Amino acid sequence: MSVSKTPEDVNFTRYTCEEYACHLAAREPIPGGGGAAAYTGALGIALAAMAGAFALGKPRYAAYEKDLTSHIARAERLRKELLELVNEDSRQFLLVSDAFAISKDNPSRSACIEEALIAAAKPPLRVMEVICETIALLEEMQVKGSRLLLSDVGCGAALSRGALEAASHTVFVNTRSMQDRVYAASVNERAKALMDEWIPRAEALSRHVSAHLQGEEA
Repeated sequence: MSVSKTPEDVNFTRYTCEEYACHLAAREPIPGGGGAAAYTGALGIALAAMAGAFALGKPRYAAYEKDLTSHIARAERLRKELLELVNEDSRQFLLVSDAFAISKDNPSRSACIEEALIAAAKPPLRVMEVICETIALLEEMQVKGSRLLLSDVGCGAALSRGALEAASHTVFVNTRSMQDRVYAASVNERAKALMDEWIPRAEALSRHVSAHLQGEEA
């Protein structure tokens, strides 16, 4: 197996799980942590969709039928976006690498690097935003999804919590090298605000599910 070094050729979503994991473990520039965070986020939203799918059409959840249909469709859109972000994160990393490879004698090098860093911070920040939407959907599925899949909702919350923080590392590794420190600070503040609000919510959901499964609460 080999990885294309051209951004246009990056398409990790064609790989099997085994192939992706092998490339992630290899001494190759891509994929990396940002893409892994996006992929983990996609698994989290897939679990939310599954909890809804198993409730859809069943009399016990008839009151939630309209909501479930809407939530499942939204989860599908978010899952597809996260999978595309798996690729986009790697594409932007290659462009950053290309910018840093420009000769130091080239007067355009600094501007090219700055432009590449700004672009590279956008995919992981978007990953964070989508994962926050995922956590909100998982909260809905805790109530409206199949009770038989409550453990899967908890798994989705735990995965989403980890993916959210993981994506932030890729945001910060790009902002730390930006020359425009005002812009970098604004991006960092956005990322930290998302974590401050949504990590506690994901943790609370995961803990609630765990306690329920262990019979510690109704």
